[in-house]
Amino acid sequence: MLRERYLNLIILAILVIIPLWAWVSDEPFTITLVTRAVILALAGVGLNLALGQGGLVSFGHAAYFGIGGYAMGILASHAQNYDPIIEVPFLIEGTNSMPIIWLVAVIAGALSALVIGALSLRTTGVYFIMVTLAFGQMLYYFAISWPAYGGEDGLSIYVRNQFPGVNTLDPMQFFVVCFVILCVVLFLVDRINKSPFGLALDGAHQQEERVQTVGINVYRLRLVAFVISGAITALAGALFADLNRFVSPVMFSWHFSGEIIVFIILGGVARLFGPVVGACLFILLEHILGDLSDYWHIYLGAILLFVVLFAKGGILGFLSKKEVPHAG
Repeated sequence: MLRERYLNLIILAILVIIPLWAWVSDEPFTITLVTRAVILALAGVGLNLALGQGGLVSFGHAAYFGIGGYAMGILASHAQNYDPIIEVPFLIEGTNSMPIIWLVAVIAGALSALVIGALSLRTTGVYFIMVTLAFGQMLYYFAISWPAYGGEDGLSIYVRNQFPGVNTLDPMQFFVVCFVILCVVLFLVDRINKSPFGLALDGAHQQEERVQTVGINVYRLRLVAFVISGAITALAGALFADLNRFVSPVMFSWHFSGEIIVFIILGGVARLFGPVVGACLFILLEHILGDLSDYWHIYLGAILLFVVLFAKGGILGFLSKKEVPHAG
């Protein structure tokens, strides 16, 4: 366990050192690349709470990522056009304030996860997977048929949103904002995992009947975890849309839901930094191998196959020589 903590600190140090080197070397693209990895890692941390601790294999988590992205896109587009979102029965205007956008994204992600989770969690196994996938695809096609916000072409935001005291257009400063958010969320998720709630959630994953016999409502327990997971993933979606200054229905696609699961499996299911390692490896392979071939996912698949067969604790489990008991 101590070895894994050291590995986690090394990972954080690498995520700081590379952008600093790129900043000194005047390589803004590298900073943006690391920022993208940090944001995708945040999305993975959100899903890992439900998947790793709760055993909830959600194949529609891109729904919350997309909801967060569109929360940012809608608010920012109305702010840049000076056009209110609604006027009746009360006035709601757009905004380019990041803290407000994040709050809206988190609330929207939590509420949508509450509705979807309340229905999906009445099923188990492959049925749960398919129901979450169905909800994700419903939102995907809804976004495509929503011409007010770009429809299939997506929605562009010309200026990155604002954060007090920060020049968000500067790649290094925007990276710092995203990195701090990732660190805060990692700390909170770690506290949740070690709390009575987290231990009960883990217990329900391993031995549901025993948890029920002590009077704990497993359905409610999993629903709370699902809502928190959706809120975190929505926050990542808002940051991702701000990074690209663009939002599109692709953010809802089942392909992206699969990629988030891949992040978690590569790094290590139920490991706090598992999604961070997985997201960084994904971005590294995309950057290095993507220039060589359009079929670089083949190499990613080979690595994933190796991890599943020979390193069931993920890359972190392999390096720390310890497998999380409930990771499988």
